[in-house]
Amino acid sequence: MTSVQIKICGVTNVKDAGASAEMGASMIGFNFYPQSPRYIGPEVARRIIEAIPPEVCAVGVFVDASAEDIRNTADAAGVRCVQLHGRASPDTVSELARKFRVIRAFSTDPQFRPEEVSLFGDCDVLVDAHHPNLRGGTGLTCDWPAARTARFFARFLILSGGLTVENVGHAIAAVAPHAVDVCSGVESAPGVKDHKAIENFVTAVRTANSFMNASRA
Repeated sequence: MTSVQIKICGVTNVKDAGASAEMGASMIGFNFYPQSPRYIGPEVARRIIEAIPPEVCAVGVFVDASAEDIRNTADAAGVRCVQLHGRASPDTVSELARKFRVIRAFSTDPQFRPEEVSLFGDCDVLVDAHHPNLRGGTGLTCDWPAARTARFFARFLILSGGLTVENVGHAIAAVAPHAVDVCSGVESAPGVKDHKAIENFVTAVRTANSFMNASRA
């Protein structure tokens, strides 16, 4: 049975990245959106990425950046996966997918239509909560039924938005995602990870995996 993967996002330092990788994260996200409190520059991200195991996928997070800016920043940081928030078109995604693994982020705002995910067949999909001003790390929970529907149109779906040790098991049962993404739910302050919270979150995901796989047996 396939296990739900874990993405720890908004990492800003080597210590937190190392703890995330050691505890079982498959993906670690670095925020290149200058308005985010978790923003780091590509040079800082590169030093962190060089210190974590190569099998852990380093993800660069962008908001409404041009394809050229995304390529330049990703190359400078050494990330091979880019996560796109905002208005990235299918054409932009297809262009970037020639070089990178691409994750297209959608927010479950009132205009969200899960079937539109099918327009982005060249990439993975992340479904997050809607916030009028912020992009990720809001602590808000996304619309799980909408995310569940979107899963049928996505080759690989990452569930994000307000996940914590208390609710991630319910989220996995409700949505059946391929991966879950956590940011503020494992922090003591924006960009500062609580390692015990990471450990507890990973344990909760593994418990949910075991229950899900047992129910399918």
